[in-house]
Amino acid sequence: QVQLTESGGGLVQAGGSLRLSCAASGRTFSSVTMGWFRQAPGKEREFVAAISRSTGFAYYSASVKGRFTISRDNIKNTAALQMNSLKPEDTAVYYCAAGAGGTSRSFYDLWGQGTLVTVSS
Repeated sequence: QVQLTESGGGLVQAGGSLRLSCAASGRTFSSVTMGWFRQAPGKEREFVAAISRSTGFAYYSASVKGRFTISRDNIKNTAALQMNSLKPEDTAVYYCAAGAGGTSRSFYDLWGQGTLVTVSS
């Protein structure tokens, strides 16, 4: 069964850090872009960051650029999102996704179940 499993969410104070992990299983993910999205209560799911399959080129939303870092390990079939200088507005359920790439949800066809990140002020 092909699946993505996130871990690493939790409660952190503003200014703190968290590292999210995404473990892929069931197939090799080195040929797809890995991305992170988030969904805050009452809001649409939005793009956070993605890293391309071949070059490892990473791109970020304006709201997290400079604070978050995405990475991947094609041998271990994992991806990670290092989140620093967290703000209360970063509170959301974070989803790992795999697909063709880009900032639109429609280009990702495999999703994890999500992990909750709560940033207290």
